[in-house]
Amino acid sequence: MRFTKAHSLGNDFLIVDGDANAAVPDAAALARRVCERHTGVGADGLILVSLKDRARPLAGFRIFNADGSEAETSGNGLRCAAAYYLLAKAVPGTKIVFQAATGERECSLVESEGRTPRVRVGMGVPSLASQDIPFDDGSRHASVVDQPLPVRGQTYLITAVSIGNPHCGIFVSEFPEPDEWRAVGHEIETHPFFPARTNVEFIRVLSREEIEVRFWERGVGETMASGSGSSAAAVAAIVKGLTDRKVTVRTALGRLVVEWEKDGVYQTGPVELVFEGQLL
Repeated sequence: MRFTKAHSLGNDFLIVDGDANAAVPDAAALARRVCERHTGVGADGLILVSLKDRARPLAGFRIFNADGSEAETSGNGLRCAAAYYLLAKAVPGTKIVFQAATGERECSLVESEGRTPRVRVGMGVPSLASQDIPFDDGSRHASVVDQPLPVRGQTYLITAVSIGNPHCGIFVSEFPEPDEWRAVGHEIETHPFFPARTNVEFIRVLSREEIEVRFWERGVGETMASGSGSSAAAVAAIVKGLTDRKVTVRTALGRLVVEWEKDGVYQTGPVELVFEGQLL
């Protein structure tokens, strides 16, 4: 089985093209095998793509976390998949639309020079209502902003958002020690108030135009970056009135830009195609 390894700001994926490989009978098992960093290739997730309409162009998109669970969407994953097609000129032009579980998502190549081209992806309209996230503390909320959440003997004020998948944001003035925020992220991921589990972002506001984020990803653990997590963190900061509607998100390995426009959230960031290989 042939694959391509790609990453965006360290959030790495293995892309398997259904048009160049045999069908994958058990994608969850394959994800667990190939994403394992000691006995497999190593990645945060496995992406399955297949070209459906070259003229449009339109492609299928499914993404599985390292633990084998299927995710609804991934901003960084969509950008990596777009770079896979667009840089190889496998489709005409500089745009491609993916059919994901959350609907159609358009990606555009906005800069192609150098090793890390930049891709813009439409993330859709964020959902703030508790039933859409989903978040269930026994009550219905039009929005989950500064909601108390008991974790590990402490109460955290969280702001939850769905960007097609669930996110829980915690705003901090300084990041806790790594062991502490990882433990909190792990506990919140499986907190009973999040029936579908959740991604967790620790957010530090630097200015009206910039935030810094640390990511705990559902089904993966700590990640260097997260596209949907960056979008959710920016939306949370905007909802709380802490930033403008165009936000630079600083991750451990670099920056991407999130814009919340009238028709939805857009995100622009770098991608690097690292290598191609064959799984034996």
